[in-house]
Amino acid sequence: MAYESDLALRLTPYVAGEQPKNVKLIKINTNENPYPPSPRVAEAIAAVAQDSLRLYPDMEASALCEAIARVNGVAPECVFCGNGSDEVLAFAFAAFFSGKKLVAPDVTYSFYPVYSDLFGVDYQTVPLKADFTVDVEGLMQGCPIALANPNAPTGILLAQGEVRKLAAHAKAHDAVLLVDEAYAAFASETAVRLLEEYDNVLITRTFSKSHALAGMRIGYVIGSPRLIAAMRRIRDSFNSYPLDRLAQAAGKAAILDTAYTEDRVHQICRDRDACRDRLKDAGITVLPSATNFLFVKADAEDAAPVQLALRQEGILVRHFKAPRLKPWLRVTVGTTEDMAIVTEKLLKYCKTE
Repeated sequence: MAYESDLALRLTPYVAGEQPKNVKLIKINTNENPYPPSPRVAEAIAAVAQDSLRLYPDMEASALCEAIARVNGVAPECVFCGNGSDEVLAFAFAAFFSGKKLVAPDVTYSFYPVYSDLFGVDYQTVPLKADFTVDVEGLMQGCPIALANPNAPTGILLAQGEVRKLAAHAKAHDAVLLVDEAYAAFASETAVRLLEEYDNVLITRTFSKSHALAGMRIGYVIGSPRLIAAMRRIRDSFNSYPLDRLAQAAGKAAILDTAYTEDRVHQICRDRDACRDRLKDAGITVLPSATNFLFVKADAEDAAPVQLALRQEGILVRHFKAPRLKPWLRVTVGTTEDMAIVTEKLLKYCKTE
């Protein structure tokens, strides 16, 4: 007799990138920010009264939502916060996709099929084009739609004109377009403007990448009040207090320090582009990136040996086993100093075309 439910036995969990205990490694395998968060974060956490920790936090994270709304130019009632973007994605799948046929690119964030299994979603995929760009016409054969933009792990940004087509298609079919913008801060444009036209667009974001708060687990969504209300119903049926007091204080301080965030983001983008240019000049294929990582074709068939060689050199990168992705490595952008080392090692081990 099995103690486990059929669901627990059937699920194939998401596999996260390795978190090594050896801090001497150049760890660029999980798309974390290589720099510390804004100094205002530590100040905000220290200012949280110790006595208040015995009380539950604000379940709506009102101050944080107001700060997010101010920075993004939307109303506070259009913002919902959760315990990392993974949790808000889970709530979104339950609220808008459960019992429906969801369409997504075949190469995208690998949590989507996991959530689909968990919440009873019929998950359908559309292959990316040969150049790894999104097949918009293919996605428009179904509804609702989940789109990571910029995409992961490719790093490619779909132009907002194309995203608008998907929003209009989904709207015509009374469906939601979920735009996962985990890496939006590193891109040239976002889907926020679409919210003025389409009440069916839901944008998910994270503080883990651009704000260097992966350890605090802060995520949020921006959407119409109707969509936010549905997110709240799911949350209140699962966990009414997802963000603790320290996380709310840290998030507010981080997002309001726009100058610090912009400076770090620009630095990461400069180092990203410098690495990509050197690799391309050497004949190594690297996809255009609008994120804090590069997708590098390290071998004609399987990049696993290159990943191992880099690890032996003290550099940890991500390799995926899916057949179409096996030749590639995902390389998070580290500090300027680390990227100088990483670039030389990539030039040493990656195969040219």
